[in-house]
Amino acid sequence: MNVTTPASGPVERRAATIVMACLGVFVAYLPVTTVSVSLPALQAALNASTSQLSWVQDAFVLPMAAFILTAGVFGDVHGRKKVFQAGLLFSAAGAVTALCAHSIEVVWAGQALAGVGAAALLPTTLALISHAVPDHRERGKFIGVWATCLMAALAVGPLIAGVVVQHFSWRWVYLPSVPVALLAVAVAARQLPDSRAPHGRRLDWPGQLTATLAVTALVYGVIEGGAGSFTDVKVMVALFTAVVAGAGFVLAERRSDSPMLDLSLFRSPAFTATTLVAMTSFLALIGFFFVLSLYFGMVQRLDTMAAAWRLLTVTGAALLVGGPAGRLMHRISARVMITGGLLLVAAAQFALTGLAVDTSFGSAAWRLALLGVGMGFVMTPMTATAVASVPYHLAGMAAAGNNAFRQVGGALGPAVLGALLTTRALDALPGHLTDAGVTGATQDRVVSVAQADGLGAVAGLDLGARTGQTMGALGDSFLDGMRLCLITAGSLTLLAALVAVVLLRTPRQQGTLRAAGHTTASAEQVVPATRGA
Repeated sequence: MNVTTPASGPVERRAATIVMACLGVFVAYLPVTTVSVSLPALQAALNASTSQLSWVQDAFVLPMAAFILTAGVFGDVHGRKKVFQAGLLFSAAGAVTALCAHSIEVVWAGQALAGVGAAALLPTTLALISHAVPDHRERGKFIGVWATCLMAALAVGPLIAGVVVQHFSWRWVYLPSVPVALLAVAVAARQLPDSRAPHGRRLDWPGQLTATLAVTALVYGVIEGGAGSFTDVKVMVALFTAVVAGAGFVLAERRSDSPMLDLSLFRSPAFTATTLVAMTSFLALIGFFFVLSLYFGMVQRLDTMAAAWRLLTVTGAALLVGGPAGRLMHRISARVMITGGLLLVAAAQFALTGLAVDTSFGSAAWRLALLGVGMGFVMTPMTATAVASVPYHLAGMAAAGNNAFRQVGGALGPAVLGALLTTRALDALPGHLTDAGVTGATQDRVVSVAQADGLGAVAGLDLGARTGQTMGALGDSFLDGMRLCLITAGSLTLLAALVAVVLLRTPRQQGTLRAAGHTTASAEQVVPATRGA
């Protein structure tokens, strides 16, 4: 095997690698918030229910979570440049598919293709940086830049969606990804050096199959259980399948000579902590974006551009904080930064429970900005610590594993919070309709439509003089569901902060960090967390 070494190469090639890595993660995450902001417009155009909207988000995140580990292994074996370019092409193909969609099912297909592309890009971009920058302290700075580009994609997504939906059709929100991805493919073909893992690896098909089945069955069960009942046979079968497949994945990885995810990584408290924090925080964050976009569209009746500015308050604050957070990693311990950031996020989520139908932008802005600041202090040290907490030659696997669990959380976010939102709102709807004076046959009609087609379908009913009262009751019911979602998200974030406090401990040995970056460390060595990366 022709394996490139992690020794320093020409400055130009290293610069090209870092630029391509940052562009790749930008393309991977651009669909997250562009689609989130566009959900009300998509729902109106395609008559989609709330559970169908959950699948729009999860159709993207599910394949990302399911294939991210395999993509990392494939890059180690066959070359990261090839996987990087394939990821860009899948992202472009997914965008084109969704752009041409005339049904919700085709949107799901496009989102799934883009999710496969993101699965290829995320571990590959971090592995490219690790290969180009072998020194752990210098690498931490560039991982900070990588995380900043990730947050930049989340920040500009709402603005792109706002401008597009305001002047064109919702489908054109997918267009910007296409030329950016194709341009990156062309530049990478000439400028990006290839690399492979210094140790022989091969694809782990038992691990891949069991992981894919476990993640898909779990998310399907949660979404369908929330939309219907968790006692439905299909839901119970799905959740049972998820448990069995998860156990099968653990057994497959323990027995494999070349595991997709080396379970010895979890001997590192730092890797375990950052993985749990990544999964829990992304469940709360992506689920929060899903619920908040529906609040702006269904309750406050804002257009897409107005909603985009509000979401930009979150992502813009995270972007502004992300750069300084990367530079602070060598002065402030990862434990303090991650825990402090998560506490700010939780405080913001609990404060957002005070949102009402008529809450102004100014009143909501400080809470949204506080959430963004907290995420900005979490993202960079979380990724850098996961990579630095294991031996050098396992850094790529650690990055892929951290990202995989992050995307599992991201997939569960809309599923879990969407289920809570729908269940609580439907339970509260009859009472709010009665309080508003909507009773009898009209109430029965409204409730049956909401149960069958989703809360958004009520807005399309012609109820004559009762329309205003019905929409007010619908908004109040939605707020009840949203408050439950925010309390749940805030509680999960506090749990993640507790995990960080317990497991992210400052090492007593001063040489621990240097050991994490040593290229000759054995596969069994797992190094504790350090200050930053």
